[in-house]
Amino acid sequence: MSFKSLDELRAACLDLPAGSDAAADAVVRRQDTLTKPKGSLGRLESIAAWLARWQGRDIPQLDRVKVLVFAGNHGVTAQGVSAFPSEVTVQMVANFAGGGAAINQLARIAGAELDVIPLDLDRPTGDFTQGPAMDGEAFLAAVSAGYGAVTKDLDLVCFGEMGIGNTTPAAAISAALFGGGAEKWTGRGTGVDDAGLVRKITAIEAGLKRHAAAVADPLGIAAALGGRELAAILGATLAARHHGVPVLLDGFVCTAAAAPLARLHPAGLAHTLAAHVSAESGHRRLLEALRLPPLLDLGMRLGEGSGACLAVNIVRSALECHARMASFAEAGVSEK
Repeated sequence: MSFKSLDELRAACLDLPAGSDAAADAVVRRQDTLTKPKGSLGRLESIAAWLARWQGRDIPQLDRVKVLVFAGNHGVTAQGVSAFPSEVTVQMVANFAGGGAAINQLARIAGAELDVIPLDLDRPTGDFTQGPAMDGEAFLAAVSAGYGAVTKDLDLVCFGEMGIGNTTPAAAISAALFGGGAEKWTGRGTGVDDAGLVRKITAIEAGLKRHAAAVADPLGIAAALGGRELAAILGATLAARHHGVPVLLDGFVCTAAAAPLARLHPAGLAHTLAAHVSAESGHRRLLEALRLPPLLDLGMRLGEGSGACLAVNIVRSALECHARMASFAEAGVSEK
């Protein structure tokens, strides 16, 4: 789908299919017959039901899992908000292609396909302290690119990102959507020093002030303060909902990118799970605001979809227990 206007995109964000209660209930009923005390596998049991609900299958599957990593560059890096130069984005995309990044190893171990999608890396977004990061046309193009990257034949999708400086728009979007000011949401990203952290907070405060008129509209916030890779993740999250594909969200940037959908629709992120909580300081607060409890807390802050890809192994474990455990009757084990 190629969105032609913000109104068309907003309508798509409000028209979200519900999951299958019948499929989720079928999983819960089976869980209660398996050779274990009821509920003793904890979140593994709810993960299996979540898969069934959003796949719309009584017997969920994980035959095709994909990691989508979107890459973009940011004009706000001119404000000295990152410890690394923006050319690292292009260099890391080449590293992904060569198989040398963490996500390459984690995707292989998880049995997941990996697609890396660069978005106009030679044309950074605008510096949001001076004007909007993207005009309507650029924002819709990036959202549409993300939407088109998710296909109906996937069983599970993980989103990741690469973009030097992108924890700055993530913090700005979080502050605009949930309030509390720049300092509450801003962390050190790739490792800026104290002076860099002050520059980062100052840039976000300037962006929030300049684009105060956009705060009433989550899509306006995403365009004015975001980035192409964040907009693409928003579009991909929306496509996954429309196509019946469950989503594992990665860290702070991915979660902030998808958050406008939750502000537009009260169940906008019901088809997603937070794979992990990042060491980036704003992520835990954002997950709390979205009521998305993380599966993992490993102190990671790499991005690239790394935490989401790790969590695929947990989802696979949940499905294997659900599908392959014997029932009390099958195993000849006495029930309570």
